[in-house]
Amino acid sequence: MRKFRSARLLSCIFGKDIRGLAAIEFALIAGFLSIALLNVTDVSIFLFDKLQVSNATQMGAQAAWATCDLNHVPATTKCPNMGTAVTTAVQSTALGTNVTLQSGSPAEGWYCVSSTGTMQYMADYSAPPVDCSAAGNAVVGPGDYVKIQTTYTFAPLFTGLSVGSLLPTTITATSYVRLT
Repeated sequence: MRKFRSARLLSCIFGKDIRGLAAIEFALIAGFLSIALLNVTDVSIFLFDKLQVSNATQMGAQAAWATCDLNHVPATTKCPNMGTAVTTAVQSTALGTNVTLQSGSPAEGWYCVSSTGTMQYMADYSAPPVDCSAAGNAVVGPGDYVKIQTTYTFAPLFTGLSVGSLLPTTITATSYVRLT
């Protein structure tokens, strides 16, 4: 019968009796695999929660758009059902009421797309700018946007045993929807 190289080495160190060697090797390997499994579990839950928060925020923006048509612009003053519709949509994911709107959300304002393609806040909804020259893109007109911001508190399952405790505990997301 052919012995494994590690078994041969251990028999030289500890003597001829190598009974239980497989149990010792299994315990060492199972310990490392268990720690790896805990890490995969916590990171997977974090990523799932992050996707759910992003989805909830986008659903809130879609609810604002669906609730407030062009006859209800500016939406924050002429669309009384917007706050309720956005809150209901935000809390309709798997995370439920644990996803909350940040203070001041939903917020409405005039935004422009800059010459680099990023959204830039221009003014409050009560004072629309004439054009987007301040954003470096004078040929584009400003748009009335509603900004939805949400927050969620993440709690790792295996605190202290996995990298989950190193991940951020507060997950936030922002979504915009153009009304005009």
